[in-house]
Amino acid sequence: MTDENQPRPPSDQIIVVQPDDYQTEVKDYSTRQPAYHSPPSPPRSKMPLILFILTCLSTLIVGGIKGPFLPLPGQLQLLFYQINAMGWSTFLSNGFSYAGPVMLILLSHEMGHYLQSRRYHIPATRPLFIPMPMSPFGTMGAVILQRGGVANRKQMFDIAVSGPLAGLVFAIPFAYWGLLNSTVETVIPESGAVSFGEPLILKWMITLVHGPLAENQEIAMNSMLFAGWVGIFITALNLIPIGQLDGGHILYTLIGKRANTVAYLILLSAIGYMSYTGEFSYSLLILLLIFFGVAHPPTADDTVKLGPMRTIIGWSTLAFFIIGFTVTPITIH
Repeated sequence: MTDENQPRPPSDQIIVVQPDDYQTEVKDYSTRQPAYHSPPSPPRSKMPLILFILTCLSTLIVGGIKGPFLPLPGQLQLLFYQINAMGWSTFLSNGFSYAGPVMLILLSHEMGHYLQSRRYHIPATRPLFIPMPMSPFGTMGAVILQRGGVANRKQMFDIAVSGPLAGLVFAIPFAYWGLLNSTVETVIPESGAVSFGEPLILKWMITLVHGPLAENQEIAMNSMLFAGWVGIFITALNLIPIGQLDGGHILYTLIGKRANTVAYLILLSAIGYMSYTGEFSYSLLILLLIFFGVAHPPTADDTVKLGPMRTIIGWSTLAFFIIGFTVTPITIH
């Protein structure tokens, strides 16, 4: 009988262990090297920042001299003489009183689009401002480029409607503040004099602040009021329900493909009106709308419901076009 507690002799079978039977994995958990490696993100373009700075300078100069200028070597020398004649303090006061509010309006408008795009993880560029010192506004606004076919109906609505609403949060108070500090002048139109059209909302505010005006009276446009006017005007233009404008996005999310029929009717009506009246102020806008497309492409999912609250907000935002748009924005006597 054997004792189980006694050690047994080794078996005659020998287990041969080959080196390939085991795999050795060495992990370095030191702080000198991360455990996971992600591909480096591409460097961000500096172009949005450069365009923003150029637009700030453009609006500052246009607001300071209260008129457009050509950024050419000979014209820059004349600009310097003009600023010296009016005084640098007056130039900077006028310039910042206009450039500050108008840039804030444009920035808030574009950030409304951009932040909603980030919220829904829709690829979009940062705001791209467009300096335009040759225009009386100093800028042609700003744009954000998005990848098409990614946002669904509700996401497209939120992205589109947030821009105009965010811009109006500042445009209307700036216009009202400018009116509070404005004066009423009796004017006799002279050759070369420039006057700006008054949309309904601005007429209502003028009546509220100054009362009804006579036919030969108008408001002296100060820098703050002009910035509010530009903000209201640009917002109304963006709410035209055509193509890739904010109004085109909003109308498409509200009524679907029927919005394309409305867009073509509005475009043909505008062309007919300009041909009949000889008023071609919006010719460039018409050409751009045709170039970028009048019809709105489908969203990633047109079946997503908006709900009653978004529907009310959408139609109310589009209605601002009626009270914010002016057929003749600038008149040169």
